[in-house]
Amino acid sequence: MIAIIDYGAGNLNSIQKALEFIGQETVILESAQNQEIEKYSGLVLPGVGAFPGAAEKLKKNGFIEFIDKFVESGKPFLGICLGMQLLFEWGYEELKTQGLGLLKGDIVKMETDYKIPHMGWNELEIIKDDPLFKGLPDRAHFYFVHSYQLKDVSDDVLAVVDYGTKIPAVVRKKNVIGLQFHPEKSGDNGIKLLENFGELL
Repeated sequence: MIAIIDYGAGNLNSIQKALEFIGQETVILESAQNQEIEKYSGLVLPGVGAFPGAAEKLKKNGFIEFIDKFVESGKPFLGICLGMQLLFEWGYEELKTQGLGLLKGDIVKMETDYKIPHMGWNELEIIKDDPLFKGLPDRAHFYFVHSYQLKDVSDDVLAVVDYGTKIPAVVRKKNVIGLQFHPEKSGDNGIKLLENFGELL
């Protein structure tokens, strides 16, 4: 059973349907109160919205401690788009806001000569091999919608995309995984990547 965190930011149906399409059972959590980590094999933090509001809602609904304990359990935790950005220490969208701090780094406004937001399909450039990429075709494309990014290509970055600058697109540190793109909107490539995440459960 994969738990999907609902912090009131965006439609969760697409990621839920994508996970169920690949045969995973899912449940949506609106609060961490009275939730037992043992019930879930994986946890997903989706992302639509702004960093400060999302961080505040996670705190208000008790998810900060729940996520920390889940990660400590060693089970896979996946952050998508804003959900990936929230994995890091600080976000600078609107105002400086503390993130989950599971990975080191800051989330800053994109600096590029290209149009912001970065919206549409872009080609993944894998810089570190990982089971997450098993079975993906060469020059695989994924769907992006974002205006902020991880500032630096740190040791935890597995793949980047080129958008006038190198943007970290996939991060992983042990069981903590982040995708800057939306796998649930990325066709067959997104489904394959979610299947690979499912095999980690």
